[in-house]
Amino acid sequence: MSAELFVVVPFYQEERLLPATLRALARQTDRNFALILVDNGSTDRSREIARGFAASAPFPVRILDEPEKGTGVAADTGFRTAIAWGARWIARTDADCVPTPLWIACVRAALQDQGLEFVAGRIKPREDEGLSLGERVVLPFMIAVAERYGRYTRRGPEFLYPYFMAAGNNLAISAELYERAGGFPRTAIETAHEDRALSERVRTLTRAAAVRREMIVYNSVRRVRAYGFVNVLRWYRNHGYRPAVVDVR
Repeated sequence: MSAELFVVVPFYQEERLLPATLRALARQTDRNFALILVDNGSTDRSREIARGFAASAPFPVRILDEPEKGTGVAADTGFRTAIAWGARWIARTDADCVPTPLWIACVRAALQDQGLEFVAGRIKPREDEGLSLGERVVLPFMIAVAERYGRYTRRGPEFLYPYFMAAGNNLAISAELYERAGGFPRTAIETAHEDRALSERVRTLTRAAAVRREMIVYNSVRRVRAYGFVNVLRWYRNHGYRPAVVDVR
């Protein structure tokens, strides 16, 4: 695959939401990238949907199998494969997310043009899931609370820049820094937040990191609806809430 910028999308049992993610990637204004889809053991129609998209996508697509369950495992497999195939920069979103048409252009501007090594964008709730008025108000507030909490609690002399939220569904990194940081820990989401672990290691290695607010991804609200507002915050705060079923669909 001859590309310098790769996008990695892990997926598991995503036949319902994956098509919108793929359509959003096909609508990018900048299509000069390669896509790696990592099947993390799906038994539904997700793999069939991925193959159908790959057959007519406007950019190179490869589908990988990662049978070991775990978001960190699947993401790391995708990133390391991208690097092996010549990637200089890798972005990640998730299979329940819808990037805006300028998402890749914003990623490229940050990493290639502005020389950043690590970049995170904004997350907004998907509007095609029938958001209630409460969800429209509370969800952005929750994200702001989580960011503020991180800034106050994740401080120390080892960090080269102040904390900012770098969620796995909307981040990008240089291949060199990814390897230097050790990559995503190969864990399941039940045991660790792999995006947080990576971003905290990155904070000890470089100052060339920033948030780009124009780099926007719309995220599913299904976890909020399954857990409730307060429990979602507890979940993301070091698994303070332990739901019976983590992989809500």
